[in-house]
Amino acid sequence: MATQPSKFLETFPNPQPGRDYSIRIRIPEFTCLCPKTGQPDFAELTLEYVPDAWCVELKSLKLYSWSFRDQGTFHEAVTNQILGDLVAATEPRFMRLTAAFNVRGGLYTTVVAEHRARGWAPPQPVVLP
Repeated sequence: MATQPSKFLETFPNPQPGRDYSIRIRIPEFTCLCPKTGQPDFAELTLEYVPDAWCVELKSLKLYSWSFRDQGTFHEAVTNQILGDLVAATEPRFMRLTAAFNVRGGLYTTVVAEHRARGWAPPQPVVLP
């Protein structure tokens, strides 16, 4: 196979660093393994962030998410690990990762983890008449 999973997250310069704007990325086919049973866990990840100097490159994000396919990990741990790796790579103003896991044993789990850069506050929403 020419393409392999990778833990490397490539970035590129933010084309509008002077503006707060949000980027939303859905990753509907995330998989990892249950650390207790070894069975696959399936989730849809939603990444939302306000970039500062760097944006994450999408192919590298796809290969990065693929790298968890054979890794046994708890939902809470993998969500926070992914957020931490993305924050380290992009140093965003704000980043939120929502991991909505499919049912397992009659239970649905959704984990939400956030990062906010020191001193950054979101702009006030505009309410139009």
